[in-house]
Amino acid sequence: MKLMSRSTIVFLPVFLILTCFSVSAQTGAITGSISGSNGGHLGAATITIPKLQKGAASDSTGKFRLEQVPYGNWEMEVSFLGYRPYKKNVIVDKNEIIHDVVLTRAIDNSLNEVVVSGTMKEMSKLESPVPVEVYTARFFKSNPVPSFFDALQTVNGVRPQLNCNICNTGDIHINGLEGPYTMVLIDGMPIVSGLSSVYGLSGIPQALVERIEIVKGPASTLYGSEAVGGLINIITKKPGSAPLVSADVFGTTWGEVNADLAIKTNVGNKALALWGVNYFNYQNRVDNNNDNFTDVTLQNRVSVFNKWNFERKENREFSLAGRYIYEDRWGGEMNWARKYRGGDEVYGESIYTNRWELFGTYQLPVKEKIMFQLSANGHDQNSVYGNTSYMADQYIGFGQLTWFKTAGRHDLLTGLTYRYTYYDDNTPATADAVDIDKNKPANTNLPGLFVQDEIALNAQNKLLLGLRYDHSSIHGSIVTPRINYKWNSANKNNILRVSAGNGYRVANVFTEDHAALTGAREVVFINDLKPETSWNGNINFVKKLYAGNTFIGLDATAFYTYFTNKIIANYDTDPNKIIYDNLNGHAVSQGISLNIDVLFPAGLKILAGATAMDVYRKEGGRKIQQLFTEKFTGVWNIGYTFRSIGLTIDYTGNLYGPMRLPLLSEADPRKDWSPWWSLQNIQVTKKLGHGFEVYAGIKNLLNWTPNKGNPFIIARANDPFDKNVQFDASGQAMVTPGNPYGLTFDPSYVYGPNQGIRGFIGARYQLFK
Repeated sequence: MKLMSRSTIVFLPVFLILTCFSVSAQTGAITGSISGSNGGHLGAATITIPKLQKGAASDSTGKFRLEQVPYGNWEMEVSFLGYRPYKKNVIVDKNEIIHDVVLTRAIDNSLNEVVVSGTMKEMSKLESPVPVEVYTARFFKSNPVPSFFDALQTVNGVRPQLNCNICNTGDIHINGLEGPYTMVLIDGMPIVSGLSSVYGLSGIPQALVERIEIVKGPASTLYGSEAVGGLINIITKKPGSAPLVSADVFGTTWGEVNADLAIKTNVGNKALALWGVNYFNYQNRVDNNNDNFTDVTLQNRVSVFNKWNFERKENREFSLAGRYIYEDRWGGEMNWARKYRGGDEVYGESIYTNRWELFGTYQLPVKEKIMFQLSANGHDQNSVYGNTSYMADQYIGFGQLTWFKTAGRHDLLTGLTYRYTYYDDNTPATADAVDIDKNKPANTNLPGLFVQDEIALNAQNKLLLGLRYDHSSIHGSIVTPRINYKWNSANKNNILRVSAGNGYRVANVFTEDHAALTGAREVVFINDLKPETSWNGNINFVKKLYAGNTFIGLDATAFYTYFTNKIIANYDTDPNKIIYDNLNGHAVSQGISLNIDVLFPAGLKILAGATAMDVYRKEGGRKIQQLFTEKFTGVWNIGYTFRSIGLTIDYTGNLYGPMRLPLLSEADPRKDWSPWWSLQNIQVTKKLGHGFEVYAGIKNLLNWTPNKGNPFIIARANDPFDKNVQFDASGQAMVTPGNPYGLTFDPSYVYGPNQGIRGFIGARYQLFK
């Protein structure tokens, strides 16, 4: 309550001051649609008014809406990958102006897309002082998958990492940093955190995604804790631009079935609602590596989504959305059944997840642009790992008030935030200090304040300064600054960005690290864990080249992150333990990455990227490579469209270099480094007209699985409860005739999916007005 009262004292006078500002100019909106010369709708086209530094993006149907445009005569620019920019003067003299655009000459690029994640406001990607990568729904359709988690496998520098061979839960790595360092937002709200950073990622259906924006490097100044390695912002579809009906259904030869259905409805004259449901089912027990354990987790998942947009005076924003997820997943011995859940007769990992989310945005009815955003979520986790149970409840509430103000060359942003977290489980994380058999729920409060000033020094130079202050009810005051500088050539074919910033993270081991629960290793905490801090710097250079009607885009980045107090999960000291402690030394993540985008006018497009990195810690004079972190990764997405027959072929894939893996003993026969490995896919899509298209293809063309070259993946799969393991006086497994390598049961040796080659076939349908 003390923290609440302080934040309220800060909030009230600031709010009263903000609401006193006003702007007398009348504003309207420019709406319309973007289409190509062949009549097809162009989604993710960029619409800007450069003089006002305003921008918007067209949705998947080509429709756009550019709001709060002052009355007057403005030059509007439209750009889209493969077309020359379109420029036209538009007179805004009423509430809404309709202006449809047809792009004809094919030669431009997609670097002008509108982004919001770097600075919390809509702006052209080229104008943003923070490098932001944008991936539209169209990009992910080249390799259809049932969830957002799987979709990221072809994004450079981003890797969905499986953390368990049995239940297949995972997290998302950015530039080699583990999942807890990645913040996942939905429509700018920090919804995917804590328990959902492991157990909720697979429940985000790809069908909800309009586009995904990725910022690599610390973003704690704007977004707070967890945004140390970077952030991923999932922008969901807007009801106003969504089709009346859309459906996408596909199945695989392994027996997986995924179905997405969405319907748009008008509610009265001033409200639009989008209703969506995703269902995924996989119930086929497969054991191709012959260890008596399921190669792929069996899943039954449903996700229901509802989003509302309300029409208000002067085009002020008001949206509200909610989502519910239920998932039942299990993996384990092939003869496992529900009656064995939680027992020590047959090993299985069974996870029931119930999760709800609510988030929305409301623009205050004042002439200044003041936005209030809120989110709330509840997560109920009912899990067993063999005979170890993990029962957890988590509730998070978040509120944010932001004020956007332009004053001459300064574009100011001020924000007040408050985050409340309730967490309770049956692990030592919430054990009572006096009686360890009793649990004491954790309640944390995190009010904060941030300011940002984007300074347009001139037409070619821009400076961004930011500072954030948070007060944790556990760790006290935390300050995170950042600075970004951008230079661009006069024609904007060359862009240089330099940035430096600070990040911090408060760790919650049992909610973030699945390895702390699975297998036979004991979890040990040496000391109370302190917040991690990091300092990051990166240099980004973007180059646009034109060779006749062929466009080539290059995007190169060098990054360096230095950690103090880093929390290390130590698998090496004791093979029977995972030891957590703050690092007595420092850790570094450094590397370079390159993205290349080539578009040929004949219909061939090539998107490719590569990242080389070195991620390690230094302790006691020793340099130790980080576990589960590759030194090289490459991705590609190559597509060719036969426009005359409406047929598209997509070839996607990735390539990973070796990564260090945890072994249990010196006699462990498994390799301590993974080999080079690659997942490759091919898909053919045929448009049938009237909104229908069908697609089919093959996933994992090389039939790669991590068991190749290894005698086994799961240690002692024949004795998952260690009933036949003999231990010495120090608690170490002994070498015996029945245990020749001195191992205990452990499924943490995992670096890639166990699912081999499979075919798939699907169909999509969209109905517009």
